[in-house]
Amino acid sequence: MVSNLFEITFDKNQSKVTNELGMREMQARVYAKRASKYLLVKAPPASGKSRALMFVSLDKLQNQNIKKVIIAVPERSIGKSFRNTVLTDYGFYCDWQVKENNNLTVGSGDKSKVKRFLTFMHSVDPTDNIIIATHSTLRYAFEELDDSAFDDTLLAIDEFHHVSQDNHSVLGNALRNIMSNSTAHILAMTGSYFRGDSMQILEPADEDKFDKVTYTYYEQLEGYQYLKSFAMGYSFYRGVYTDALEKLIDTRKKTIIHIPNVNSGESTKDKYTEVDKILDLITDGGNIRQNDNGIYEIIRPDGAKLLVADLVNEDGREKVSDYLSKISDDIADLDKLDIIIALGMAKEGFDWPFAEYAVTIGYRNSLTEIVQIIGRVTRDSPNKTHAQFINLIAEPDAHDDEVIYAVNSIMKAISASLLMEQVLAPVYKFKPKDDRLNQPNELSIIGLKPADNSEKTKKIIANDMDDLKSSILQSQDIQNAIVSGANANMINKTLIPRVIIERYPDLTNEELETVRQHAVADINVSAGTRTSSEDGNREIIKMADRFINIDELNIDLIDEVNPFQRAYEIISRDIDAPTLRFIQDYMLSNNYNFTDEQLVAAYNQAKHFRAENGRNPDRNSKDEGEKYLAFALLRLAELKREREVESEDDE
Repeated sequence: MVSNLFEITFDKNQSKVTNELGMREMQARVYAKRASKYLLVKAPPASGKSRALMFVSLDKLQNQNIKKVIIAVPERSIGKSFRNTVLTDYGFYCDWQVKENNNLTVGSGDKSKVKRFLTFMHSVDPTDNIIIATHSTLRYAFEELDDSAFDDTLLAIDEFHHVSQDNHSVLGNALRNIMSNSTAHILAMTGSYFRGDSMQILEPADEDKFDKVTYTYYEQLEGYQYLKSFAMGYSFYRGVYTDALEKLIDTRKKTIIHIPNVNSGESTKDKYTEVDKILDLITDGGNIRQNDNGIYEIIRPDGAKLLVADLVNEDGREKVSDYLSKISDDIADLDKLDIIIALGMAKEGFDWPFAEYAVTIGYRNSLTEIVQIIGRVTRDSPNKTHAQFINLIAEPDAHDDEVIYAVNSIMKAISASLLMEQVLAPVYKFKPKDDRLNQPNELSIIGLKPADNSEKTKKIIANDMDDLKSSILQSQDIQNAIVSGANANMINKTLIPRVIIERYPDLTNEELETVRQHAVADINVSAGTRTSSEDGNREIIKMADRFINIDELNIDLIDEVNPFQRAYEIISRDIDAPTLRFIQDYMLSNNYNFTDEQLVAAYNQAKHFRAENGRNPDRNSKDEGEKYLAFALLRLAELKREREVESEDDE
């Protein structure tokens, strides 16, 4: 059974419009900020960020005394987005030209690529001015260069969420040093600015140096000509996931299947056998052969012919990747591929516009990864009107040793769904009731504190709301509250402020309350459903189980709404009662907040308990000491699982 946590429909019917320079709306917004020394572009996959970078780079080379442009991408496959492009045909004043040996994302030999990068940086040839490299090449080359080598350059970092303020992040350290010790300009681009973990990308002081251009997922999708709706859901299974997958595979749809990483609870620990079983499901007893491109040609018993790419097996993967890279977005290429089976590939930057259905087994390592996978199926293409993402996850069993991992996977999957619902929703600006509304997406709320009551609140509410909502949904306290069905007052007035103050510790009480009100209003309204009243004279918004006249929106009413009630209802419906009770007990166990020393002591005490009683401590015991030991053991098992996932090698 598949449970859609949400489905969103896009009402407009318009094609992409370009201006006199050949720029789409997002690209024009970025170009308007082309003089900025530091520029951060937040826009969804397929919105045209690569082309926007071309426009800005060429202007900096022609008009801003920039001598060299460095483009750093996380994966080699993304390099093709920056291939030579004729821009003058569309109205721009020059074309994008990169010397063939300056595209370091093609070919092999990491050492030779670093050497070529260093040669480029020392070159005085004015025509040797653009280079494309991977993040890895940039990191290695940076270690051999003085910071001043980046003077008068534009450093463009694609998929910027790979940067981290963590001291162990080489890319993050390189960026900070370049900003501090050179005259370099920085252009950072990302479709998912939150990393999906607790580490922020930049220090607040560094981030404040950036001008920002934001283009929302909703703006992107509203401008689509063909794709009109998107749904995100999940399905539970017990046993082996390949048995459950049979009910989810739809060979009529262009599909990407991501199998679980080998260290996850969903994995059978044999990824090759898993691929073979999936191919058997797709073939359904028909014929299968592998052609010269490494692509499986399948003829099913019903006569349907399918082309399937296996990106899991290392043997032959280069040939398969090469074949996929040659599939264009021209509808004439529609029949060149039907299904992709992948593990660590076919995510960020991967370009297959015909994909309409994504099935991901097991929770991935971060919210960012989920957003990137979803981005593969939300491209506009004539072959689809609807796109679907399904997360197939193991249903926890209260008596299973893997229950902790399964619980965490469920909560992360639910959090990802809730966040995507927020990301895909229209963006509203909220104002106090007595303020005049000037824009279509402005809403007035009685009792709301104005966003501009200080410069801090104004910047947070204008620029950081997506990141703040991501932090809220990744909070352990919030996830506990979702599963336990906590009341709205606890969530909105205690837990959400706790996340805000942790992220912005220097806020005054007044500023904290202002940001809190706007965050709660944003979360509730974004997840709400707007409709007309029966008489058609009023607009009604449904938030959770409450119907509110939109002209009577009141911050006190909004505070009484649990924004995550629907998620709790779905969890309660799809998980059996004993397991749900265990999940709630487990979430409550996080209140212990064990230190490392306490865990070591509890482990030793649990060994004595087992020796004396012939069993492990019972988490359902009425004895608080025994329950404490039982939950300490659960926490130790969880930490072990986390270490395994962190040390995994996806491939």
